[in-house]
Amino acid sequence: MDSLLEHLERFSEVLAVSRTTHVRTWDPATVRRALQWAGYLRHIHRRFGRHAHIRKALERRLQNQWKQEGESGPALAPGLANFQALGHCDQLLSLRLLANPALGDAAFHCLLQQLFPGPGVPDAEEEALQGSLARFARCRTAAHMLRFHAYRENPVLQKDSVMKTQAELLLRRLQEVGEAEAESPGRLLSRLWERLPQDNFLKVMAAALLLPPASPRLQEEELEVGSPRTPGDGGQELIRWLLGKSDVVVAFCRNLPAEVLTSVAGRHPELSPVYLGLLTDWGRQLHYDLPKGLWIGTEPQDVPWEELLSRFQSLCQAPPPLKDEVLTALKSCKAQDGDFEVPGLSIWTDLLLALGSRV
Repeated sequence: MDSLLEHLERFSEVLAVSRTTHVRTWDPATVRRALQWAGYLRHIHRRFGRHAHIRKALERRLQNQWKQEGESGPALAPGLANFQALGHCDQLLSLRLLANPALGDAAFHCLLQQLFPGPGVPDAEEEALQGSLARFARCRTAAHMLRFHAYRENPVLQKDSVMKTQAELLLRRLQEVGEAEAESPGRLLSRLWERLPQDNFLKVMAAALLLPPASPRLQEEELEVGSPRTPGDGGQELIRWLLGKSDVVVAFCRNLPAEVLTSVAGRHPELSPVYLGLLTDWGRQLHYDLPKGLWIGTEPQDVPWEELLSRFQSLCQAPPPLKDEVLTALKSCKAQDGDFEVPGLSIWTDLLLALGSRV
């Protein structure tokens, strides 16, 4: 009994720490030891749970110990209110660690490996634990993947398997937040934008917007949890939030490759007028340098002529109606600028002349 109480006291301390920033000092070995302690207490619950006399004696001693702890010192961690709670120690610890953003990358991946070891024949209790944590772990994994996985430079984002997985997890998280109604999807996206590396998050958003409306992988997971949802809901929340954030949409259209923006604009027509508007604004910032015979900007952040041409060229290679909208916009700007046909007088004339041999 004394040994059990000592283990319970130690585990109570671990459980309390698991909710704090102190877990940033945990390494994989610490995570494994903590789960082993939780497994030991679960074993105690399983072993004595059906022995009424032994269980009552243990529970009486435990309750006395909890009462003494509460009166004379720091109380045991919330969640261990009775003997029955010992059967859920591993689940309680795992949930707290999964929810704690201070847990380091190596420790977090060790936790996932311990909880979801992969192919094998787990026992019934392991299957129950994995089932109860699977949904939460997917959400937590999304945040970690967005935060720590580096993006391999690939202009076609949807062909990058890591990026695609991040995108699917982001959409799932948006769906779950919307259904739980605890937090709006827009608020979640704003928090992610503020806290995560923005360059990577832009790429994840683009990949999410390029996912098929009914992603097979998402459908499989929906069938597993048994609650039908519409996979496209997350994408609609994402595009709505993006178009409502002027600073984010400017960064989105400025920093992502031309081919990616063309694909996203083709998939989501509501983005194309915004993207075209930004391109025309950027074009108006350039002026013609007669000695050099080039269109140049006055500020370092101005979009170079070569990039502007490349973005319009990519749009003009898209199928209708996007291609037609782009050419119509360029011709309208040319007309407003004087409808010149001579190079060097209007950037819109020069863009149309340059595009004429390429589209």
